[in-house]
Amino acid sequence: MTNELTPAGLRRLAEDFRARHRPDRVRALLVAGSGLEFEVPGWQAGETIPFGDIFPFPIQTLKGHSETLTLWRRREETLLVMNGRLHLYQGYRPEEVVAPVRLAALLGAEMMIATNATGAADPAITPGSIVVITDHLNLQGRNPLVGPWAREFGTQFPDMSRAYDPELIEVARRAASAAGFEVFEGVYAGVLGPSFETPAEVRMLRGLGASVIGMSTVPEVIAARHMGLRVVALSLATNPAAGITAEPLSHEDVLEAGKAAAGRLRELVRRLVEELIPDQS
Repeated sequence: MTNELTPAGLRRLAEDFRARHRPDRVRALLVAGSGLEFEVPGWQAGETIPFGDIFPFPIQTLKGHSETLTLWRRREETLLVMNGRLHLYQGYRPEEVVAPVRLAALLGAEMMIATNATGAADPAITPGSIVVITDHLNLQGRNPLVGPWAREFGTQFPDMSRAYDPELIEVARRAASAAGFEVFEGVYAGVLGPSFETPAEVRMLRGLGASVIGMSTVPEVIAARHMGLRVVALSLATNPAAGITAEPLSHEDVLEAGKAAAGRLRELVRRLVEELIPDQS
């Protein structure tokens, strides 16, 4: 196995994955953000596979991410759950960051339910709040469609006016209400990182319309929409962005705040799966 990821190589990888793990009908890809773990009632956890056993490039470790893919099964149906994700700031190339998303699409996934941890640029969004993303700002200076990837897997210039599916956003809104808590809606500003933003940068991002700020998700959404997946994305606001309060920011604080509020996010994801992929038995 070489360290080179190519469109043809990814197709072969998907064929090998299907032959090895027999995922049957893949319904969706779930992406667990920093410090988050998912369990899906009604589905049985199957194999958990390290990314390093799937993809032909070196995988780095990051606190709060396990860099594995779990197959959750319900009879002939499968959910793929990414336990953690890959980030541009770790030095990965864009096509490597989105390789799990493209793999899921090649295996037949119909939608992506993504989560992440963010800093809140809007003072009304308090730590522990959940924000349903309605749009994004790509300020990472990267795009996973550059080079041969766009024309190999879809149109060269995909429309992003409905990157986040309005119907799935409405489902998320109803699911949160049924669970007994409110959610915010807003724009996700995707920045490169890994340093947190300065107060001046946060003021700029607020001026551009950002509600929350993070260092992931945008490449995954672009790749997912390019390959026809419907997308809903949920942000757990773990801290105010720099300058909103006088407190310094740290990755450890993000993980701790995520753990404290993760129960509501897991409940929302559970309800989303139940409504979007109902048990027909």
